[in-house]
Amino acid sequence: MGKITGFLEIDRNDRKYAPVAERLKNYREFVIPLDEKELRDQAARCMNCGVPYCHGTGSVEPGTPGCPVNNQIPDWNDLVYQGNWEEASRNLHSTNNFPDFTGRICPAPCEASCTLNIIETPVTIKTIEHAIVERAWDNGWLKPEIAAHKTGRKVAVVGSGPAGMACAQQLARAGHDVHLYEKNAKAGGLLRYGIPDFKMEKDVIDRRVAQMQAEGVTFHYGAPVGGDAPGAIDPQQLLKDHDAVALTGGSETPRDLPIEGRDLDGIHFAMDFLPQQNRRVGNEALGDVKEILAGGKHVVVIGGGDTGSDCIGTSLRQGALSVTQLEIMPAPPEHENKALTWPNWPLKMRTSSSQAEGAARDFAVLTQKFEGKDGKVTRLHCIRVDSKFQPIPGSEFALDADLVLLAMGFVHPIHEGLLKTLGIELDPRGNVRANTADYQTSLPKVFSAGDMRRGQSLVVWAIREGRLCARAVDTFLMGSTKLPR
Repeated sequence: MGKITGFLEIDRNDRKYAPVAERLKNYREFVIPLDEKELRDQAARCMNCGVPYCHGTGSVEPGTPGCPVNNQIPDWNDLVYQGNWEEASRNLHSTNNFPDFTGRICPAPCEASCTLNIIETPVTIKTIEHAIVERAWDNGWLKPEIAAHKTGRKVAVVGSGPAGMACAQQLARAGHDVHLYEKNAKAGGLLRYGIPDFKMEKDVIDRRVAQMQAEGVTFHYGAPVGGDAPGAIDPQQLLKDHDAVALTGGSETPRDLPIEGRDLDGIHFAMDFLPQQNRRVGNEALGDVKEILAGGKHVVVIGGGDTGSDCIGTSLRQGALSVTQLEIMPAPPEHENKALTWPNWPLKMRTSSSQAEGAARDFAVLTQKFEGKDGKVTRLHCIRVDSKFQPIPGSEFALDADLVLLAMGFVHPIHEGLLKTLGIELDPRGNVRANTADYQTSLPKVFSAGDMRRGQSLVVWAIREGRLCARAVDTFLMGSTKLPR
């Protein structure tokens, strides 16, 4: 714990944001870090609460309280309070390969389950985590962890998102020859091509890639596995060339809105829009795709989650005339009933930094059809719905729209190419079937983890599954494993 009476003496104080007018001028991160004294004061608030739900329960079920990677949060809070930052970094990295990712984009279920959250002033866990890892990088504490002995076993990891990166790094540290195959030009998956740079600049990924390369991971870029794209790798040949294969390709099939007018120009999936801007910032070629820009347009984002928020922030930075976000769910309560929800993740009104930059939000809205002129979308026809999502007669209305972005989530991984070629068994939701005991799929020596296995989820769940999948692969290859959970 931190200071014994810290939670009684010190108020919660979290990081602030740069002013909206300033941050909309660029795609840089805009979170203002706390200074050393303030960080140690905030760490001092961590209390000896007996059952620290922030740790996580170790359960594999979604919705369980606390941290999915089981960070030892009270321990490194106490180390920060004591000023022992290097040991705090060692402790933090013992459970989480990439706290620089989670310290930026994780929604922090640990804070929701903090005992102090009963009175709505949880410890600033995410901020302290971010400060620990950045200090570790600044001081050169994060050296490559090179295996002392090589096993002679060769492993392929398909997909370089957080699950694939975590799996590959752990396997390399166990001494295996790890090859990570990525269809895009750079590693990171949605971290690079979905999360905007203003939430996480990409040099954060690049420094981890450099660390992994020094540890022996070989990255293969522009190397899709399956399909008929240029440079595509035959999945069956991949199996022959490796002693084990881990599939960590994510969940990339977007949920569509098949209503009248869907074929009009100007209606796009969020993941057709967001990667283009990330590539512009990263000086990557857009390739042979139609350019999608929000500048000078009335933008409507359909979907109220994080991807929708990312569309908002990106559209505003591109110079959209207006941005409206529609959500079919009813508006959540401003405050949850702590007696009913704590320590679980509560449903309550949350306003993201992007939403606060100037978006209009509307809830309990169903889009019935798109209207257009000369083949281009111009309006949305909507209706309000009740608590059972049934249309309310007489509540129809219309919205002007020059650009519509569909951000309604993802239904399952892409089946064409890799999965169909392998003939791998899927679960009823269309994800790769693999349990959480050994992460093995229906095919011998083929494993799966992350969103490809569990469906769309959080970055912390991806890292957790990548680590546990690496343990399973190491056990399969060597008969036992010393890799940590």
